[in-house]
Amino acid sequence: MTENSAPPRQGIQSVELAMTVLQAMEQGRGPMSLTQIAAASDMQPSKAHRYLVSLARVGLVAQSPSSGRYDLGPAMRRLGVESLRRMDEVALVSEHLPGLRDRTTHAVNLSVWGDHGPVVVRWEYGAHALPITVRAGATMPLLNSAMGGAFLTHLPEQLTDPVLRAQLEEDPLTEATRARVTEIRTETHREGVAATSGGVIPGVTSLAAPVFTAGDSLPLVVTLVMPSRGLTDATLTKLAEELRETARTMSEQLGFSGHGREE
Repeated sequence: MTENSAPPRQGIQSVELAMTVLQAMEQGRGPMSLTQIAAASDMQPSKAHRYLVSLARVGLVAQSPSSGRYDLGPAMRRLGVESLRRMDEVALVSEHLPGLRDRTTHAVNLSVWGDHGPVVVRWEYGAHALPITVRAGATMPLLNSAMGGAFLTHLPEQLTDPVLRAQLEEDPLTEATRARVTEIRTETHREGVAATSGGVIPGVTSLAAPVFTAGDSLPLVVTLVMPSRGLTDATLTKLAEELRETARTMSEQLGFSGHGREE
């Protein structure tokens, strides 16, 4: 241990092991047998059973009288609902924006879905001058912005089509627009980020990634904005990876489990 490093904080191992059992049940996505829980928790069945008995006593686990399988209990559901009630998704995600800006040196913004399309709610300026000033509350185009591409990819058409029709003044949407949307979705799914260069402002490149939330809430989108001049493919690859990892961390902190929402 170095002079300035803090000693490791002491914890309670049995509590941590109990959480291993609960996490195994959460990842099981439904009622599980004792054998399944023990295997997922890397425990002997007898040991896993003792933890299940204690967790059931406090309502965190419940056992079906008919099947004998275990599932998350009423106390766990109450904790989950209360956790969601207290969560300010924008505030939690915003805490990560300065770090992403500092690691990449580029401007970062956060957007949410509004009635008329993507709305910028946070903007962190980077070390590089940009020919734009975007204020919080600005609505951005769906088809030509990176954040718009991310929303197009990860929101249902029932939400995005009316906004596209209004922004493009097309009713119905043309075949060319439909083809462009399909292209954007394919590229974004493949790369994990949406990308534009000069789509909104000439000389500006943007990369955007979705931040998924718990439950059925709409995703948020975090975007890197940078001057196009001097950017290489290798640099863009590194920036995209940093953005993807940061968005993944944000999603995890919002309680996203990774089951089914990204496809």
